Amino acid sequence: MNKKKQLKRKIKVALKRKSKIFKRSIAKKKNLISKKFDTSIKGKKIDIGKSVKNFFDWVKGAEIIELPNCNTAEDPVRPELDNEFRTSFGRKIYGVKYQEEIHAVMCFAFTNSIPKTVEELDMMSKDAYLQSINRDFKVGQIAIAYTVWSKKRGGGRLIVKEVFKKIKKTNHLNRLVTLSPLTDMARKFHLSNGAIEIGVNETTQNFEYKM
Repeated sequence: MNKKKQLKRKIKVALKRKSKIFKRSIAKKKNLISKKFDTSIKGKKIDIGKSVKNFFDWVKGAEIIELPNCNTAEDPVRPELDNEFRTSFGRKIYGVKYQEEIHAVMCFAFTNSIPKTVEELDMMSKDAYLQSINRDFKVGQIAIAYTVWSKKRGGGRLIVKEVFKKIKKTNHLNRLVTLSPLTDMARKFHLSNGAIEIGVNETTQNFEYKM
């Protein structure tokens, strides 16, 4: 009997020791995981903070300028239109400039009607330009944005916003309309920036930013 009691005690003591060792091991692992998680979260917070700060720094420091030309190969919408087309008959190229680099581009023609194709855009902007000879070269009443692209996050939204401000300041332009490709990407971009859809054509779609 004594031997059995001694054996039971030994077993209990051994189990208690193993239990303590197991608990300590679990506690150590928990602490280690917690420290790694905290470090990871802190690193992510720093990265996100830097990213947000960099974004707002570039938006605040950017300016919109009129460009004499652009790299048409970068245009994902209408790369076939050369710089002569983009700058003749009163047409303009605007860019978002930051730290001596152009990060977004938007091209405009000025008309008195809304085009449904690039061919109509060409014809209507030429007609509006010829009419403007008798009114101090104030070309057209409608600004038609026919292409826009951005190389930096937020650039597309920024150039839409700043061009909208410029157009509102003119005394002859009263509408800002797009001649956009017939894609979901173009639709989402303009709708998310506050435009309304005013026309869906065979190969294009039109959106208007209310003045």
